[in-house]
Amino acid sequence: MTELKGALIGCGFFAINQMHAWNDVRGAGIVAICDRDPERLKIVGDQFGIDRRYGDAEALFADGGFDFVDIATTVQSHRFLVEMAARNKVPAICQKPFAKTLSDAKAMVEACRNARIPLMVHENFRWQTPIQAVRRALDADVIGTPFWGRFSFRSAYDVFSGQPYLADGERFIIEDLGIHTLDIARYILGDVRSLTARTKRVNPTIKGEDVATILLDHENGATSVVDVSYATKLSKEPFPETLIELDGSEGTIRLTQGYGLEITNAKGSTTTDVSPKLLSWASLPWHNIQESVYAIQQHWVDQLMRGAEHSTSGADNLKTFALVEAAYDSAAEGQTIDVGAMLR
Repeated sequence: MTELKGALIGCGFFAINQMHAWNDVRGAGIVAICDRDPERLKIVGDQFGIDRRYGDAEALFADGGFDFVDIATTVQSHRFLVEMAARNKVPAICQKPFAKTLSDAKAMVEACRNARIPLMVHENFRWQTPIQAVRRALDADVIGTPFWGRFSFRSAYDVFSGQPYLADGERFIIEDLGIHTLDIARYILGDVRSLTARTKRVNPTIKGEDVATILLDHENGATSVVDVSYATKLSKEPFPETLIELDGSEGTIRLTQGYGLEITNAKGSTTTDVSPKLLSWASLPWHNIQESVYAIQQHWVDQLMRGAEHSTSGADNLKTFALVEAAYDSAAEGQTIDVGAMLR
C-alpha cells in the first residue's frame, strides 16, 4: 500500500498524542509540521524526527508535498485553515470544537464540498474501545429497541493544569467535553429532534460552566440524558471514562466504571471487560482517549484510500455541533430548543 503523506498544523498539548498515533497508523505518516511558536515546533520536530518545519501555514501549503492536513490548532483558527486547505485541494482533518459558530461550521463544510475534498472532524470519543463495544452490542440486538439512555462524564479531574486556557472562556464544559458526550449519544441512539439543558458554574475561579445536564429527544422516539461535570468529587475518580446506561424493549446495557460491559436480557446477565489497550506511548488514565486517537486516524486513512465517507465527516459533525449550540441556547433561555430548525 502506498503511504499517504500528511502535514500537522498545531504542535500544542494534544497534538503530541496525534503524532504518536500517526507513527502507529498503517498507510500514512507525517512529513511536515507547522506552528507559530518556534519552541513548540522544535520540541515536536526533534521528538518525532520531522525536518520540514513551518511557522506559517501559507508557506506550508505553498511548498506542498503532502496528501492531507491534520489541523490541531485551537478553534479560533479552524475556519481560516480549513478554507485554506480547500483552496489548495488538500483533504483535511479538523480538531474539535469544529468552529466558533454553527454558521462558520456550515461554511467550512460547504468550502470542502465545493473543492471536492474530504473533511473529517477529530471527534474521537465515539472511537473509544468501550463505546464501540456498546455500539456492537446494540447492533447485535441484545436488548431489542432502546427507548432510554444516559451518557455520563462526572469528574473532579484538574483539566486546567494542562490546558489553562479552558478556565478563561465564557463557555467551558459543553463546548470542550459535552460535545464528545453529545456525539456519543447521537452515535448510540441516533439524531436528536429537540433538547433542554441546564448549566451551572461551581468552580469560582473559572469563567464558564463546569456542570451541564441535557435532556435529548431523539428522532426515533428514544429519550436520553447527557450529564457532564468537572465539579464532582467521587471516592474513585472515573476520569476519563464515559459511563452509559441503555434500557431496551428486551433488556439493558450498562457500561460501568472500570470498563465493564453489563448486558441483561432474557438469557440472563453477563459482564465483559471492554478495557482499552495501553499503547506503547500511552499513559494511564489517558490511554482510553489516546487509543481512540489512533483509531480515528486509522479510520481517516482507510476511508481516504477507499474514497468513502468518514464516520465523523464535517457534514455529520454539524449535527453534533448543533446540539452544542442548542444546549447553550436552551440554558440561556430556559426553553426546549428545536435542533432540526438550527440545521435548516
